[in-house]
Amino acid sequence: MTDNQRLALIRGLHTAIYLVMAVSTFVLLYAGISGAQGAWLWIALALLGVEVVVYLSNGLRCPLTALAVRYGAETGYVFDTFLPERATRYTFGFFGTVMVVGLALLFLRWVGVLG
Repeated sequence: MTDNQRLALIRGLHTAIYLVMAVSTFVLLYAGISGAQGAWLWIALALLGVEVVVYLSNGLRCPLTALAVRYGAETGYVFDTFLPERATRYTFGFFGTVMVVGLALLFLRWVGVLG
């Protein structure tokens, strides 16, 4: 397998993970707003928990980013996924905020503050 093929594989995997994590974040927010619960919420919470642990244990960087650079990716905002820069530039600020709000609302529901 060539470096270009490896890079394409890494970018494809990273793009898929990005999309799954984005959906998981909005599942969490939806559950916090609506009070909905079920398997989707628990799956989303587990995936987000793993993502946070991986991110924190890797020095606040995604390990796939380092792999992408290793196989020839250029640095910048769009070098390690197939998504456009406008979709990834503010990823951590945006999704981090949505996740915190979703968790806060969910916690308030579980302790009975929200109906």
